[in-house]
Amino acid sequence: MKFIDKNKNRFKLFEPFILVVFWVLLFASPIFLDDGEYGIHWESILNTWVRFIPYLILFLVNRFLLLPYLFFKNKRGAYLAAALVLIVTMSWSDYYFQENFILSKDDFAIDRPQHPMPDFMPPDGDRPPMGGPRGELPRHQPPKQFPPFVSFGVIALLVVGFDTGLKLSVKWVQSEQKRMTSDKENVQMQLAFLRNQVSPHFFMNTLNNIHSLIDQDTGEAKETIIRLSKLMRHLLYESEAERISIAKEIEFIHNYVDLMRLRYSDKVRINVQLLTAVPDKKIPPLLFTSFVENAFKHGISYQHKSYIDVSFSFSDDSLYFIVKNSKSDYKSTGEPSGIGITNSRKRMNLLYGDNYTLELSETSDEFTVKLKIPL
Repeated sequence: MKFIDKNKNRFKLFEPFILVVFWVLLFASPIFLDDGEYGIHWESILNTWVRFIPYLILFLVNRFLLLPYLFFKNKRGAYLAAALVLIVTMSWSDYYFQENFILSKDDFAIDRPQHPMPDFMPPDGDRPPMGGPRGELPRHQPPKQFPPFVSFGVIALLVVGFDTGLKLSVKWVQSEQKRMTSDKENVQMQLAFLRNQVSPHFFMNTLNNIHSLIDQDTGEAKETIIRLSKLMRHLLYESEAERISIAKEIEFIHNYVDLMRLRYSDKVRINVQLLTAVPDKKIPPLLFTSFVENAFKHGISYQHKSYIDVSFSFSDDSLYFIVKNSKSDYKSTGEPSGIGITNSRKRMNLLYGDNYTLELSETSDEFTVKLKIPL
């Protein structure tokens, strides 16, 4: 979170930095573009700066009045109308001010050294012709220019468009940052909710096992309580971490299965296998508990032989988890329902998105869960 906050603080400085650089460069441009042949023409530069002031006023009005009170209040039509009225008004005011109060370039003319006419003038016959067919002087037509108020209006539109576009971009980035932060917090809350939801379900089954052992074998019941305390330590402390070692998670499954094994007779075959060596990597805690619980809940029959097979295997970049269980007499066909499978799928979606595989399949006498997650 400190990293996100630091990025937010940096981004807050981005917009004012861009605006300051823009206006500093704009007002500095007359100095940089001055030819400097006879020194800096400060009178002309000041005249240019005066002509920039209406654009600055237009920017400030748009930035601090029109955008916050019209555009971002969902009054887009009123904003467009107000912006056009402002541009037209400023264009006319600028034209009137320039015509009546701003001196022309001739008023700022600098006395330059006059070069004397050469003493020798070539004869008329050696001079190039200076006239047309009738001897008139050639007329050079000046290029047509837009009226001053039209030029001002075009530049004003660019200034307003630049300011509005920049503000919209900043707002969009800020909203994306808020959305990402909200999504991250939502994921963490849902993961905590799903993780905590596993624990009561698990303890309910385990306490039922201990209850059944108390009348049969007190010593075994005491041993079971010790094993349960180890599982509680895992749930209360180690599972609060975002990621734990794979070895600890598999040890938790072993302890859970051993605890559940005490409840059943020899008619129930329970097997946990490690098909390959356990890599020294970490995964989110309690990923497999719901699937194992579900296998015990729906796969054990007290009248017939039943089985539960759990296996772990690994490749360089993936973990493979498989649970197979027989279907008990009361187990109806179709995918098992309840908190376990549904919440496990939700949690996988939150943790891995589309980068995992969960397959649930069943036959008339067997239910299988196959899970593949990246490492």
